[in-house]
Amino acid sequence: MKDLDLNQYRQDARGNLVPIANMKPIDLARDDFIREAFAQILPLREKMAELKAQQMADANAFIDLSVEQYGAKRSVKGNTMLTSFDGKQRIIIAQADVLHFDERLQAAKALIDECLNEWTQDSRAELKTFVLQAFDVSKEGKINVRKVLELRKLEINDDKWKRAMQAIADSLHTQATREYIRYYQRNEETGKYEQVVLDFAGV
Repeated sequence: MKDLDLNQYRQDARGNLVPIANMKPIDLARDDFIREAFAQILPLREKMAELKAQQMADANAFIDLSVEQYGAKRSVKGNTMLTSFDGKQRIIIAQADVLHFDERLQAAKALIDECLNEWTQDSRAELKTFVLQAFDVSKEGKINVRKVLELRKLEINDDKWKRAMQAIADSLHTQATREYIRYYQRNEETGKYEQVVLDFAGV
């Protein structure tokens, strides 16, 4: 049996090899377009990742150099802003904690549901909507940490509600700390600094 010439086949979504001769011209053209697009995009993504790492290292090296001018050493990396001599360009190095909730968030949700059921029908509808939206799950299956934490700002004198807020506090953990670098350029007309967008969606 002769070996298959894989150049004459395309793999479908089920993993089956389909002869190119049997494919519709438009399906083949679509597949070619997508393959060519990704052939250009993937190397660019790798270069951007390398550039980001290099820029972050260079920025931290400069900050260390600046701090050392005073005979000191950084004990903790924090948020830093660097501005060009002419004030037109700015680099911000920022750190942010990646937060997540453990299983105790389910206890908070159960207590909050009980509160909503027990509160009278006269309770403000917008408050109930706000509370329920805090637990909405995104398409990625994640809960918006910021929305949940905003519930703790509500002044509600209810024992069950307070226990729910304590459960939220106890369930919160720092998963990791990420470092970001952002670039800004001053708009000469408005005087405001505008972020230099580096993703396709925002260009």
